[in-house]
Amino acid sequence: MSTPTPRPPVPGPRPGAPLPGQHLPGAQGRPEPADPDRIRTEIDALLAALGAGAGPGDGDPDSGTDIARRAHILEQAHEVLVQALATVDKI
Repeated sequence: MSTPTPRPPVPGPRPGAPLPGQHLPGAQGRPEPADPDRIRTEIDALLAALGAGAGPGDGDPDSGTDIARRAHILEQAHEVLVQALATVDKI
């Protein structure tokens, strides 16, 4: 059985250790923090499209086409909110 020999320390930060400031939003590899005004604008636009309806002559508002359109708009709004929450610094 052999005895392991200690290795000399490698200069610089340990592999996997974060660099100073790397944990902050906006750092390299980190998303920019959510801008409340931009998020509000995107959600307002999506909700306006949701309330606008499919347009004249597109048939019954409760038709399968309109329900699918509404579902798609709600999915987009949900994704905007999920992305915004993902950028919030967790405490």
